[in-house]
Amino acid sequence: MTAIKARAAGVLMHISSLHGEYSVGSFGKEALAFIDFLAAAGFSYWQVLPFTIPDACDSPYKSVSAFAGNPYFIDLPTLAADGLITQAELQQARQETPYLVESKRLSLSRELLLRRAASRATNRREICAFMSKQPYLDEACRFLALDKANSYLPWQSWKTEIYADEDYFYHAFTQYHFYMQWQAVKSYANQKGISIIGDLPIYVGLHSADVYFHRDQFELDEAGHPTGVAGCPPDYFSVDGQMWGNPLYRWDVMKKDGFTWWSARMEHTLSLFDAVRIDHFRGIESYWRIPAAAKTAKEGKWRKGPGMAFVRAMKAIAGDRMIIAEDLGDIPPAVQQLLDKSGLPGMRVFQFAFLGDPDTPHLPHNYPANCVAYTGTHDNNTLLGYVWEQDAEARRKMLEYCSYTDADWDKGYDAIFGTIMRSHAGLVIFPIQDLLRFGADTRMNTPGKAEGNWGYRITEQQLRGLDITKYRHLNTLYGRIH
Repeated sequence: MTAIKARAAGVLMHISSLHGEYSVGSFGKEALAFIDFLAAAGFSYWQVLPFTIPDACDSPYKSVSAFAGNPYFIDLPTLAADGLITQAELQQARQETPYLVESKRLSLSRELLLRRAASRATNRREICAFMSKQPYLDEACRFLALDKANSYLPWQSWKTEIYADEDYFYHAFTQYHFYMQWQAVKSYANQKGISIIGDLPIYVGLHSADVYFHRDQFELDEAGHPTGVAGCPPDYFSVDGQMWGNPLYRWDVMKKDGFTWWSARMEHTLSLFDAVRIDHFRGIESYWRIPAAAKTAKEGKWRKGPGMAFVRAMKAIAGDRMIIAEDLGDIPPAVQQLLDKSGLPGMRVFQFAFLGDPDTPHLPHNYPANCVAYTGTHDNNTLLGYVWEQDAEARRKMLEYCSYTDADWDKGYDAIFGTIMRSHAGLVIFPIQDLLRFGADTRMNTPGKAEGNWGYRITEQQLRGLDITKYRHLNTLYGRIH
């Protein structure tokens, strides 16, 4: 779908942030309860972050596979109902706190529990048949088994290509149950009129199945080390720019083979979701290439990306499903021209609207119909945190823009919501923290900060406390229920 065809609204919340009893959100009854809330409140979309296996810093944007799903999202009570884990094991897995993802506890115990579940599987033939139809998932499982066989060293230092069959089967087991459980959740959402928006990071991790099995598609030397890495130049978030460290694509090679790997990735992503956001769309027009030996991202240079040839290939796979282009940051005319030519909806963020430029596309009166507007994204402060941290004059001007002039500025959030809801933006998305009016301590991610991110969770009581009637009224009032 090249444009948003009907006004709608949605909520941004990752699976990990769902409430539950087992250290992290999952594909269980809590996901269904959240869908019930969305439907009752008149929302039409649920946007999530990447479903990939997170890195050592818990980020889902740098994974060991662009295809494999995070096994921590597998719902344990569902496995127990299937006879794969015992009630005693289920009890032992109960969390210590409901407020944060217990990532350390998960890393120490969840794989052991899932391995026991895999050892009890009686449908091995069915799981293997599933994997035989998923070649890129098969690569991910082989890579993860090889990783263990090689003591988790960087793959450039691996000594063996032999792995234990049970290690491969464990990963196949988790991917099978991940997929089956999620499809049940997605089916329930679609029946309730809720579409799921997934998130597709533009880059992959160096230590990944994607790079290991497809080295010709990446900028690597003969030993497998990157010659250039991804990042971005100095900007609002960082005076030195950001060196992400991901290997860069050989777009010339990818274009020659018809973007085969990317096409498979998009097809797989859209087997999980109804729509997808392409992260860092700016890199499709041109990308910041940093020499691998550079000390800061300042040493990088712009290189031409694959442009419209890539967009056409992805749109051919998406068909009538929506692709959102994440076009935030410093967007030069060439990127805007590519976006306009593509017909894809871009993004607008309220928190970027008051930085001094009266012509900024982030001011709600400048929103086109074909865009997705947010109070903030997973990389921003919460709305409450953002408003709280403004100086008095900046806060006054912002709230006046939203027709709120009362002295008690801490009650102005409904005015902000209304301003965004009544805008021309075809789709508006609110992070769950903003619906709950939570502060900066609940933000999902702070760019450039390695620790303390990705841990936020809601509780059942908090979800139940949201005013369904109010949000349904707003969605109805501004024509966002269809």
